[in-house]
Amino acid sequence: MMKILLIASVIAALLIVLICVIVTVAVKQSIVRPKDVTVDYDKLTEKYKLRYKVRLRNNQHLYDLNPEDLSIVDPMGNTLRAWFVPKPQSKTFVICIHGYKCNGPDECSHLLPFYNETLGFNYLLPDHAAHGRSEGKYIGFGSYESDNLLLWVDYLIKRFGEDIEIVLHGISMGAVTAMLANQSNPPEQVKAIIEDCGFTSAFEIIDLVMSKKVGFRCPHVTKSIFFVAKHFLGYDMSRSDCIARMPDSKNPILFIHGTEDKFVPFSMGERLYEACNSVEKDKLFVEGAAHAFCYYDAKDEYDAKVTEFLGKYLSSTIKK
Repeated sequence: MMKILLIASVIAALLIVLICVIVTVAVKQSIVRPKDVTVDYDKLTEKYKLRYKVRLRNNQHLYDLNPEDLSIVDPMGNTLRAWFVPKPQSKTFVICIHGYKCNGPDECSHLLPFYNETLGFNYLLPDHAAHGRSEGKYIGFGSYESDNLLLWVDYLIKRFGEDIEIVLHGISMGAVTAMLANQSNPPEQVKAIIEDCGFTSAFEIIDLVMSKKVGFRCPHVTKSIFFVAKHFLGYDMSRSDCIARMPDSKNPILFIHGTEDKFVPFSMGERLYEACNSVEKDKLFVEGAAHAFCYYDAKDEYDAKVTEFLGKYLSSTIKK
């Protein structure tokens, strides 16, 4: 009997160690800031090589404008950084919000000419905590990034006045961040949301990505990641549930998604659009576009839809 108990104890101990290893690896892969974010250009497909080159040109255009380097401090003590390109005399602002394990310029600098030069908006480009030039070690999938986004909103209002109008335009996790901010009763200066290829919830997207990696669904591992974030890292990832919180949306939303998005499935975009019944909404579903490629694949259609959408909800005249 003692021998059986000993064997059972050893097996239980090994299982505990295995579970701890799996959870540790899952946490590191999903919510810990990556140490190396360099791009291996030679391993990119031709489509992504082309986008990489376009991003380099867009980034250089941003830096050539000598943008103002801004910073604020979030509740976790992280210094958050952002680039700001002003438009003198304009009272309209756009905050462009990047996605998961990316940064502001790489994800959103292609929107600078459209917003700043074509529409005449002031342009703010922040980096999330644990991304780009901002401090931080852990990623919240929008759960606390949305709170930080509202800090940038408050910064703009305090600096430029109560009479400004603000648009939130996010891509991927940035789209989720914008939607969650819109579901948290943002100041009245926020007038409209552009969400491009956002996911339904942190749980769904993490569970989906994990299942693709291992070949089967593993919701308990995802639950473990949420447990670690809440009880050891100090933030609640369950807050990142755009579809459940959709009834709390305050401002109109334009939903954009590519029909061939394999990372954040097109079905998520459809579900988000259908769930939005509390505010005015519109959609642009780009046929054949992959994840975060809608602007690259259908620029004219994208520009026209965003211009039309914002024209309905901003009192400021949009320069066309």
